Amino acid sequence: MSAAVEETNRRMLRARDAMDRAYAEPLDIAALARIAHVSEWHFIRTFRATFGETPHRYLQRRRIERAMFLLRCTDRSVTEICFDVGFASLGTFSRTFRDVVGESPSAYRRGGDAAAVPTCFVKAWMRPSNFGEAPDGARGLA
Repeated sequence: MSAAVEETNRRMLRARDAMDRAYAEPLDIAALARIAHVSEWHFIRTFRATFGETPHRYLQRRRIERAMFLLRCTDRSVTEICFDVGFASLGTFSRTFRDVVGESPSAYRRGGDAAAVPTCFVKAWMRPSNFGEAPDGARGLA
């Protein structure tokens, strides 16, 4: 791997780490591109080439992963969890959750605890699959 590719990967990892830390906050492409020291459009293209999904899809998936945990491990309402993980609308949260997980947040919560299997298997099995991308030209992530 060339030094240029390694540097690009490091920059993308910095931006992804920032997304992981602040997943519940409003994030935009401009701020993430500044973290990676590239233009906005170059950031989107490079992020997708590096991680296999757009920044928007990655952020939504991370938010849904956290919501899945909170739904199963707390008794907080779906609405509270929606806002806690960074969604501004319960409708958007529910639609995105269903797209990623395959069922509504309430149905997922009723699904009960996972069987007693090693944590690594549970995490791999519970990880949401990729889902539809943001429409072309979408610039914000929140």
